[in-house]
Amino acid sequence: MTALKGVTVFITGSSRGIGREIALICAQQGANIVIAAKSDQPHPKLAGTIHSVAQEVEEAGGKALAIKLDVRDEEAVNLAMQQAFETFGSIDVLVNNASAIVLTRLQDTDTKRFDLINSINVRGSFVCSKAAIPYLKKSRNPHIITLSPPINLASHWLKPYIPYTITKYGMTLLTMGLAEELRDDGISAATLWPQTSIATAAVEFAIGKELLKHSRTPRIMAEAALEIIKTEGLQLSGQTLIDEGLLKERGFTDFNQYKHDPNCDDLMRDLFLDA
Repeated sequence: MTALKGVTVFITGSSRGIGREIALICAQQGANIVIAAKSDQPHPKLAGTIHSVAQEVEEAGGKALAIKLDVRDEEAVNLAMQQAFETFGSIDVLVNNASAIVLTRLQDTDTKRFDLINSINVRGSFVCSKAAIPYLKKSRNPHIITLSPPINLASHWLKPYIPYTITKYGMTLLTMGLAEELRDDGISAATLWPQTSIATAAVEFAIGKELLKHSRTPRIMAEAALEIIKTEGLQLSGQTLIDEGLLKERGFTDFNQYKHDPNCDDLMRDLFLDA
């Protein structure tokens, strides 16, 4: 399939998990993929590097550019965007996927860790978005997609892990603001969040292996991201989208295919979402 032929998708944190899955599904549509992540060497516990994903992208039918990138480094981000544009001639989609998970109470979170997750989640999304905008303005159908939740100010979500919540809501505020700031430029900005927990190495590492069987595979998030990318103009701009809801609107009906454990019907609703 070539629906995204000539479209360049820049994905942060794409050496594994949801970012990798978005890279592969877009590659299957013929897209150019920029795999921008810190992992350029194999990790003893976490599979995947920018180079292994680049190979998978090429095998899937896309074109790949692997860039070792720390989203906290503004100069490196600017150079990465320039390299992507020079390589493919455009940047059409930015996916702010890079994120750090720290599920601890404020009292149990040291300031250094708080600064770390802020610098990756909020500052990283800010830096990458700012660097991408001049290139997105030249695109025919530009999108910024940030993987962050709808802002839910219910006390039961504000209480348990204040530092992490602040950073994820910060990513959402940034994106919703960009939707308005960039409206006259024709650049769509929206957030995407999973209805259920997603079976990734990051979730296993931060929460525990037991959660995986109550999760869906990253494929569902990739399918939803693809639907956003294929949407023309500003139809979705300013929205805080949930993967299942968007896919249902687009005619998807078989959600059992996304179960990590086909025999598990007790899926865990993701953070910040109420029934």
